[in-house]
Amino acid sequence: MSYQAPVKDMMFNLRHLAGLDAVAQMPGFEDFGDETAQAVLEECARLMQDVVAPLNHEGDKQPSYLKDGKVTTTTGFPAAFKAYAEGGWQGLQHPVEFGGQGAPKVIAAACNEMLQAANMSFALCPLLTDGAVEALLTAGSPEQQQLYIPKLLDGSWTGTMNLTEPQAGSDLALVRTRAEPQGDGTYKLFGTKIFITYGEHDLAENIIHFVLARVVGAPEGVKGISLFIVPKVLVNADGSLGARNDVHCVSLEHKMGIKASPTAVLQYGDHGGAIGTLVGQENRGLEYMFVMMNAARYGVGLQGIAIADRAYQKAVAYARDRVQSRPVDGSVAGSASIIHHPDVRRMLMTMRALTEGCRAMAATAAAAFDAAHHHPDPETRQQNQAFYEFMVPLVKGYSTEMSLEVTSLGVQVHGGMGFIEETGAAQYYRDAKILTIYEGTTAIQANDLVGRKTLRDGGAMARALAQQIASTEATLLAGSAAAQAVGQRLRAAREALLAVVDFFTAQGKANPNAVYAGSVPYLMLAGNLVAGWQLGRALLAAESERASDPAFMDAKCATARFYAEHILPRTAALCDAIVGGAESAVALPLDAF
Repeated sequence: MSYQAPVKDMMFNLRHLAGLDAVAQMPGFEDFGDETAQAVLEECARLMQDVVAPLNHEGDKQPSYLKDGKVTTTTGFPAAFKAYAEGGWQGLQHPVEFGGQGAPKVIAAACNEMLQAANMSFALCPLLTDGAVEALLTAGSPEQQQLYIPKLLDGSWTGTMNLTEPQAGSDLALVRTRAEPQGDGTYKLFGTKIFITYGEHDLAENIIHFVLARVVGAPEGVKGISLFIVPKVLVNADGSLGARNDVHCVSLEHKMGIKASPTAVLQYGDHGGAIGTLVGQENRGLEYMFVMMNAARYGVGLQGIAIADRAYQKAVAYARDRVQSRPVDGSVAGSASIIHHPDVRRMLMTMRALTEGCRAMAATAAAAFDAAHHHPDPETRQQNQAFYEFMVPLVKGYSTEMSLEVTSLGVQVHGGMGFIEETGAAQYYRDAKILTIYEGTTAIQANDLVGRKTLRDGGAMARALAQQIASTEATLLAGSAAAQAVGQRLRAAREALLAVVDFFTAQGKANPNAVYAGSVPYLMLAGNLVAGWQLGRALLAAESERASDPAFMDAKCATARFYAEHILPRTAALCDAIVGGAESAVALPLDAF
C-alpha cells in the first residue's frame, strides 16, 4: 500500500488547534496564511508520495554500504535528495536571507512529518542538516553563517552532529576527542566519533560535521567541551572547496532498523589532524550542541508520529482486504474482511487515536515555538517559550513510545503475515525502536521533564498547563453528550497529573530516587494528557465545523471520544504507580538482580 499524506488532518490542526491565522499575523509570517499552507502541504505531499515513499522498502532490503572509504546509498536516494533540495524543502523554515523560505514551524513540521513517514532512513539526512543550521544561527559567527548556511539549505552540503564516542554515550563529560589550537584561528582535531548519522554518503558534494571536542588544557567534565565545524572537504574563504580533510568513515553500523541510513564511525586526525574552526566560544560547546539536539528532539517526535501513521495506513488497508472468519454480530453471512471484527477495530482505533493525538500535540507545540520567536509582545514570547520547552520532552518521549505501541499493533493486525518481512509491516516496528533511544533516551527526556521543567520552578509550568486544560474541560462539560464524556475523562487525567506534581515537589529534595523512579511514567502521563487535551479541543472544533465536511468531522469526534475512553484512563494507573510505587521501584538490592 502506498503512503497517502494526511493533509486534511494536518490542515485541521493548523486551523483549529495551532491557530494558523494568528501565526500568519506575526512579523515575518504574513505570507503564510491558510491558502499558502494548503498549497505547501499539497506540493510536499506529492513529492513524498511519488518520489520518496517508493524507496522506503527498497532501502530496508538494500541498505547503504561502505567500500574503499566511500559510502553508496540505496539506489534512488541521490535523485530523490536532488529533487528534495531543488524544491527548496531543506530551507522551508529557515531565514530568507540565507536562501530559505522563512515558513513558520507549524507548516514546516507538517511537511517534516510527511518526509519522515515517506522514508525515515532518507529523512534523517535533512533532519540533521536542520540541526546544523539551527546551531549556526544560534552561535555561528556572521562569516560562518554566510559561508555554510546557504550551501546547507540548497542541498550542496549536508550537516551532522558528532557527540558520541565509544566510551561516552549520554555522559558527554567523558568526551575525549581533542582539539589543538594552530595559532591561525583553526584547530586540529583527533579522536573517534560513533553513531554519526549520514557521517558519510553520496547525496551531496560536502558534509559539514559539528563536533564536540576538548581544547588542550580545557577544564574536565562538561565545562571543558567546545563545538567545532569540521568539513569533510575543506572550504575556502570564498566558499569554494579545497583539499580533503582528515576525517574518514572507517565503518558503518549494522542495525535492526533504519537500515538505509548510513550510521558511521568517523576517525578524526589519523593523518596529521582534521582542520576545524570553533563555533562561538571555547568551553561552551555543550550549550550550542543542545540547540541542535532540541531541534532534533522535536524532529524525532515527528518521526514517531510519522512512522505510526504509516503503520496505521498499512494496517487499515490490510484489514479491509484480508478475509477471515464471520463477524460475531452476524452482519455478514459468511467470512468477512477482518475490519468487521471488534478487536481489530479496537486496535485500528488505538493506532488512529494515538497518532492523531500526538500530531495535534506536536502542531500546538510548533505554534508555541513560532510565537516564542516572532510574537511582538515580549511577555507572550516568554510564556510560549516556557510552554514549548515543557512540550519538547513530551513530543519526543511520548510520541516515540507511542510509535512502538502503534507499529506493534500494526504487525498484530496483519497476524502471521505481519511477521513476514515481505509485507513491510515489520519494517515500521523495527524502524520505530531507535526513536526512543537516539537524541536522548526516553529516560533522559523524562529526567529533563522532571528536573528542569517541573522541579526547577516548583511545578509552576505544569500547574499552568493544567489550568489551560481545565478551561477546555469546562467547555466540554457544558457541551454535547460526546463532549461531556471527553470532558469527564480529561478532568480525571488532569487531576492525576496534579497529584504527581504535588508528590514530586514535596519529595524532590528529600527523596530524589522516589521522584526519578517515576520520571518516565510521569512523562507518559503528561504526554497522554496533553494529546488527549488537544483531541478534546479538536472535538469542539469538529462539532462547530461539522457542516463543512460531515464525514471528516464525525470521524474526528469519534476518534477524540475513543482516546478519552480508552487511552486517557491509563493516566490513573500511572499516577498510582508513581505516587504509591516509588519505594518498590528501588527496593530490590543491587546484588539480587
